Amino acid sequence: MHPSSCDTFVALPPSTERQCIIFGKNSDRPCDEVQEVVYFPARDFDAGEKVECTYIEIEQVAHTYAVMLSKPAWLWGAEMGANEHQVCIGNEAVWGRESADGDEALLGMDLVRLGLERADTAEKAVDVITELLKKYGQGGSCMEDQGSFTYHNSFLISDRKEAWLLETSGKHWAAVRMAAGYRNISNEYSIKTKIDKEHPELRKYAQSKGWWDGKTQFNFSTVYSFTTTARIEAAGSRYCEGKKLLKKSNGHITAETMMDILRDKDSGINMEGMFMTTGSMVSVIPTDPSLPGVHYFTATPDPERSVFKPFIFVKNINAINLPKETTSPSYGADDPVKKKPRFQSKPDRKHELFVKHELVVAIMETVKERGKNITENMRRLEKEKMTKMEEILSHGIKEPDLLVNLFPSCVQEEMAVYGKS
Repeated sequence: MHPSSCDTFVALPPSTERQCIIFGKNSDRPCDEVQEVVYFPARDFDAGEKVECTYIEIEQVAHTYAVMLSKPAWLWGAEMGANEHQVCIGNEAVWGRESADGDEALLGMDLVRLGLERADTAEKAVDVITELLKKYGQGGSCMEDQGSFTYHNSFLISDRKEAWLLETSGKHWAAVRMAAGYRNISNEYSIKTKIDKEHPELRKYAQSKGWWDGKTQFNFSTVYSFTTTARIEAAGSRYCEGKKLLKKSNGHITAETMMDILRDKDSGINMEGMFMTTGSMVSVIPTDPSLPGVHYFTATPDPERSVFKPFIFVKNINAINLPKETTSPSYGADDPVKKKPRFQSKPDRKHELFVKHELVVAIMETVKERGKNITENMRRLEKEKMTKMEEILSHGIKEPDLLVNLFPSCVQEEMAVYGKS
C-alpha cells in the first residue's frame, strides 16, 4: 500500500500571532475506521507492574501523566494527543530502505501514547520513545485487517518552549530541535544534515549496508530513504503544499489558521477516498507557564464537516467527566484484535458522536441547502467556543471547576445541532 496518510504541523514564535506554540495534525486512516477521543487521568503504579499495549506487554513506570488522546478505536496507542504538561505528539508513517516488516512489537501509535504518558517535555519524549525503541522495537500491522500494513514512524513533538522532530528506521533514529519558526511533516523522511540527537550506530549501520560511503556529508533522509521517490510522491506533494500554507500565514499563525490548513482539500491535506482524514487536532500552547494550553479535537471524520471542540487540563477531571460520547464500545478479551489469529472479524466500534455525525454528513451530501445550514451552525458553535478559549488563553483560568466538563459539554452541544437537523 502506498503511503497516503497524515500531515502534522507545528508553529513557534515568531511565526505565530502571539507568544504561543500551535500544533496541528490530520490523522488519515482507512475510511471505515473509527477514531475516538479519550481521556486518561494521571496514575501511580507499583514496582513490577506491566502495561498491555496493542500487541505486546511492557514494563510500566511508577507514574503516568494525564493525557487526552485521539486514537483508532481498535488499538491501545494514539495517532495524536497532549498531556497535562502541554506536550503534544503526532506521528507519521514513513518508509525507507530498511524493511518495516517484522515481528509484532510496539506500534508507532503506542509510542505516541507512551511518550505522552511518560514525558513532561518534548525532549524527554524523544528520549522516552528512543529508549523504548531500543528495548522493544517497532512492528506489527497498523490496520485492523488481516493484510499486513506496516511502517516506520516519524514524530513531531512540542511543548511550551520548543519542538522536536524524531524520525525512525527500525531501531535507528535521528532527531532535530526547533526553537522558532514552523515545520510540517508528511510520509517521508525530512531530516537532512542538521541532526541534534541520533542513535549511536546510525551512521555505522548505514555504512555497513552500503547506503553511505562514510566520506560525504551525512544526510539522514538521503541515506535512509528509498533510492526512488516514486513511492512517496503523494506525501511529497502534501508536504510542499503544507509548507506553502504555513509560509502564507508566517508571523500570524493562529489556531484558526491551523484549522483552515487541516480543512484544505485542494492540497490533499484533508484527505478523501479509501484513506481519509478520520480525526483532527489543533493545540494552542502559550509559552507563559501560568496560562493553560487549549487542545481542540474533532473525534469525527473530515474536519471540513466537523467541529473542533476544546479541552483544557484542569484538576478534578475524573471518570464522571470522561467524554462518553466519543468513546467507542469496548470488547475486552473478546476483541478480535486480542485473539490469535488476529482480525478474524471486525466489531462495530462507532461511538455515539460518530453515529450522529455519519447521519448528518449523509444529509449534507444529499440535500445541499440543508447541508449549508448545518455547516453554518457547526461553524457558529465552533467560533463561539474559540472566542471563550481566547479569553482563557489571554487571562488564565479563573474557575477551573467550570472547565471540568468542557469537552463533553461541547460534544453535547454539537449533537444538539445535529438533532435539530
